[in-house]
Amino acid sequence: MENKLKLITIIQARYNSKRFPGKILKKYKNFTYLEILINRLKKSKHIKKIIVATTNHSSDDSVKLICDKMKIECYRGSEDDVVDRYFQAAKFFKSKNIVRITADCPLIDFSVVDQVITKFFDENVDYSSNTMPPTYPDGLDVEVFTFKSLFLAWKASRKNKNLREHVTTHIRKNPSLKKTNLEYVSDYSFLRLTLDDPNDLNVIRNVLNQFDDIYNFKILEIVKLYKKKQKLFDLNINTRRNEGIDMSIGQKTWKRAKNIIPGGTMLFSKNPDLFLPNKWPAYFKKSKGFKIWDLDGNCLNDLSFMGVGTNILGYANSSINNKVLQTVKNGTMTTLNSIEEIQLAEKLVEMHPWSNMVRFTRTGGEANSVAIRIARAASGKDKVAICGYHGWHDWYLSSNIKNPNNLNSHLMHKVPVSGIPKILKNTAIPFDYNNFNQLENIVKKHNIGVIKMEVRRDVEPKNNFLKKIRKLANEKKIVLIFDECTSGFRQTYGGLHKYYKVYPDIAIFGKALGNGYAINAIVGKREVMEYCNSSFISSTFWTERVGPTAALETLEIMHKTKSWKIITKLGKKIKEKWSKISKNNGLEIEIKNLDAIPLFNFKSKNNIAYKNYISQEMLKKNFLASNVIYCSVAHDKKVMKDYFDILNDLFFNISKFENDKIDPKNFLENPISISGLRERKY
Repeated sequence: MENKLKLITIIQARYNSKRFPGKILKKYKNFTYLEILINRLKKSKHIKKIIVATTNHSSDDSVKLICDKMKIECYRGSEDDVVDRYFQAAKFFKSKNIVRITADCPLIDFSVVDQVITKFFDENVDYSSNTMPPTYPDGLDVEVFTFKSLFLAWKASRKNKNLREHVTTHIRKNPSLKKTNLEYVSDYSFLRLTLDDPNDLNVIRNVLNQFDDIYNFKILEIVKLYKKKQKLFDLNINTRRNEGIDMSIGQKTWKRAKNIIPGGTMLFSKNPDLFLPNKWPAYFKKSKGFKIWDLDGNCLNDLSFMGVGTNILGYANSSINNKVLQTVKNGTMTTLNSIEEIQLAEKLVEMHPWSNMVRFTRTGGEANSVAIRIARAASGKDKVAICGYHGWHDWYLSSNIKNPNNLNSHLMHKVPVSGIPKILKNTAIPFDYNNFNQLENIVKKHNIGVIKMEVRRDVEPKNNFLKKIRKLANEKKIVLIFDECTSGFRQTYGGLHKYYKVYPDIAIFGKALGNGYAINAIVGKREVMEYCNSSFISSTFWTERVGPTAALETLEIMHKTKSWKIITKLGKKIKEKWSKISKNNGLEIEIKNLDAIPLFNFKSKNNIAYKNYISQEMLKKNFLASNVIYCSVAHDKKVMKDYFDILNDLFFNISKFENDKIDPKNFLENPISISGLRERKY
């Protein structure tokens, strides 16, 4: 094979894998998987020169050290533009023909490499591989192509940034290039020997443990091992082959997160699988107004959660950011306290004349727990009657110890309570909204010291529900807490209780208070709040300056612009439009929630599937959308028109599904979403 001297092998390698960082530097005994790969490639008859193409990032200095140690030349280029890095490496080393191997294939079979090379030269093609279609196990992938083909791929990627992450996508799809493929005698493409996640790592270790010489075994020995000890390969058997090619950077990152962060996210409501499994963008680079840029660079219109209700004034509000940046420059935390916390406390008391004192936290869960501690101290009683969603802490979730369904109408179905002390059983007793008789009976039966509730969420209060509760609390000397983390600043300037003219002993505010910056407030009457001094309630980062600074500017802008009026008006229009297009398409939907947080559900057993279908199709049009919208002053007429134009078409399709008894799951491109908060099942 005289042309073999014109052949160069370039291994594509980098530390910062989106799904499994550092995978190629993991070790089997004393060798990294990159070293194992290189040593196996050296067994090839036709490979004479091996190059590693890695990145300029400091994390890949370790890759360069391995190359130096093994006397392998190393080219360093762009981290994100993979095609350019690979092309520049081939150009630098004057490659006429290239063997491409990726570093996530440590068990590469050198004999298969030789066969693909031979086929490339014998058939005089532009591209030769063993993956079109695949019959070899995933992880034994080999590609050989001309420099000319690589140049065409590089040129195409200059015009289309979506082609820059995968080197041979354009080559494989280019009809003008001549191609050939090496097939194995039987199809073992279902076997997974590539290194993309921790399960893969364990399978590869299982295989290597079966061989004394880890550099010389081939495909035949692997197949024999599989037939004899199939369980060694079971850990990753359900992972789709080459799933990374079609997977967005966001989804790759989400897969990575699930391996390192329990539950994948810090907030359940941001779990991508609640929206669109395998497709939801999951992570963002930047945001502005109602727009979010994901990790793939897509600009998305947020017609869904708007930061889970935190950004009434729009993402990255310039005025608020400028105030915060000035604070950051001057220092955010010192031995002394910040004046901003006093200014914000005075502002909130002025806004709520029934109150006298304020405490701050950074999160809503903390604020709820602080409020409960104060209220229990003030009442001298342990038991709490609850109505609504109040966070993740023990005092609240203990409601489900007695009955795992207790919080079904307030939080989620059968929320688990592992780790919550059983002694808290019967200390938090739920009651249903608008069911005053139920609450009255709970108060009679139990020694209730605190009533804690959301002012309103799904539906309006009926039959003087809130006023009756205030009267009951007064008569029984019960501390009444309104949790306004979600409802605050949406229908009024301050708490929603001001709209209904019912005033609590304590109110809790969060989410929108800092317009995306972490700040929550517990506002209350002096005679209740002073019970803080009879307990210990203290935390270092409750004293930082950023949250109060952001909140002060947020409240100033809200007051000037009357933001609550703008978003309430917008929400009413959204509800009216939902109602109109559903009727026009013959669909029955239920519309509820505060006007500023409108929500709808289909009156159908396929409600969740339809919600997924909307998210799926909206995402194709660069919209983040589901069945709820947290309204923001940033949402303009154009984005709302575009949203409803798309939604009307989707409602038309859904009406066909309903009328023709078509299973909507047939039109979902991914698994149905997991159940979320307060899912309604019809």
